[in-house]
Amino acid sequence: MARTAYVTDLKSLQGECSANYLRLLRLVGDMESGQRREIALSSDEQYFGDLQLTVLEHAPYTTMVAVTQSGPLDSVMDGPRMRVHLYHDVRMAEVTDFQRQRHFSGRYRYPNAQMHQPDEKLQLNRFLGEWLAHGLAHGHTCDLPEMR
Repeated sequence: MARTAYVTDLKSLQGECSANYLRLLRLVGDMESGQRREIALSSDEQYFGDLQLTVLEHAPYTTMVAVTQSGPLDSVMDGPRMRVHLYHDVRMAEVTDFQRQRHFSGRYRYPNAQMHQPDEKLQLNRFLGEWLAHGLAHGHTCDLPEMR
């Protein structure tokens, strides 16, 4: 049985990036460079951690945001962290850095040395979307002082 090569699903990737742009705009709004917003993730009985959004750079056509999470397991392991670029002219947000790894290809051969999935870029952007959607649905925000 012949294996077929993975073909990048551009429509899905662009859809995720567009949806993430709208989610991030709702969360970062009019924040400027250096400003940070913390979103407490909790239910009635349990605290799940804090989602932190920090605007690293803000320019007319792009904004760079650091997205991290801290929580009850910080003493055991680091929470996830991403760097996301918002492209205002095309209204898309793309994960450009995840756990200190940068520049993800749209398609990887599998297996590979880094053990990336064939659709790693799409999966990272989907993860960001789920993370932000959870924050929007279950979070409680507070603005923090600027980070300098």
